[in-house]
Amino acid sequence: MSRLVELAQVVRSKNAGPFEITFDILFEDDARYHKVRDSGVITKRAIADLYGISDNAVLVCTPYDPARAIKITIRRPLGSGDFGDTDVYGCQQHVPLTGIEIPD
Repeated sequence: MSRLVELAQVVRSKNAGPFEITFDILFEDDARYHKVRDSGVITKRAIADLYGISDNAVLVCTPYDPARAIKITIRRPLGSGDFGDTDVYGCQQHVPLTGIEIPD
C-alpha cells in the first residue's frame, strides 16, 4: 500500500465560496495518476466517511484526465468565518486526504 501523499505531487484545499471547500489532487505523471484513479479508492462514499459528512455533502468527486487530477468539492459544515469556524480559508482541510491508502 502507498499513501496518497507519496503518489500525488500536490494535495491542497481551499474555499470554493463561503459554503464549499474544494480539494485538488494533482499528479506528476500518468502512471501515478492512473494508479490512484483506477484503484477505485477515492469515491464520494469514501470522502464522506473520511470527513464525517453525508454522501449528499460531497458535491464533486471526479477525475480530470487532461490535468492528471482528481477534483473533490464538499459543503462546509460551517460557512467561512462563521462562529466556530476554525479554517476561514479552507486551506488546511486537505490533510485527511494525504493518509488515504492506495493498493500497490
